[in-house]
Parts: sequence; structure tokens; C-alpha cells
Amino acid sequence: MQHAAPARSGVLTGLTVLLLGLLTTASAAPAANDEQLGLSRHLKRVGALFYGAWWCPACTRQKALFGEQGAQELPYVECDRVPGDRGRCEATLIKVFPTWDLKGKERLTGVQSLEELKSWSGYNQ
Repeated sequence: MQHAAPARSGVLTGLTVLLLGLLTTASAAPAANDEQLGLSRHLKRVGALFYGAWWCPACTRQKALFGEQGAQELPYVECDRVPGDRGRCEATLIKVFPTWDLKGKERLTGVQSLEELKSWSGYNQ
């Protein structure tokens, strides 16, 4: 009976590593194409902000629409990792993730398609 615990522990460790590997692979965004990267840079240039949270599945889906590099260049505000950022999101009355904000435009909530973001932000390329 003393050997059952170490064997079980090894199996659990192996399963954990396997599941983490699958999750990492499944959530990895493909490389960005010119359209995705161009839109990401445009959104930053015009002052749009994408508010989200690290634990939000919809935010992960939103970022994935931009590809890996495009997602890294988004004007993203993390609303839950650091107290200062949390306060910034509360001050701007962010209540839903993801939220897109651009001065002079109606705020968008929920996952937006690239086409919706292009139209909303005035992207013409």
C-alpha cells in the first residue's frame, strides 16, 4: 500500500503535464497576416483600447482573431492582474470583457469580428 501513493502521484503529474501541453497548443494563435497586423496597429494609432482580463475566454478568442503578433500589438488594458490597472478599468466603468473603447465612438462589448472593428475604427486598408 505504501507504493500506491507514489505511483498515483506520478500518473497525476503525467496527466497534468499532458493537459497543460494540450491547452497551450490549443490556445496558441497562428502567426498574424498583414490584415490582422495592420488592423492591430491602426487600432493603437487611433487611440482605441481593448479592455480585458487574463482569465476571460472571450478575451482570448478576441486576441486569437489577430494572430500571435497582431495580438501582441493590440492596445490592450489588463483589468485584473495589477491593482492599478483594475482601478483604471473601474474608473472607466468597464463592466464586460472584452470591451472596446474609442473616443467619439459607441463602446463595443463582446468579441468583435475584424470586419466590425475595421468599420468601427475607420480602417480603410
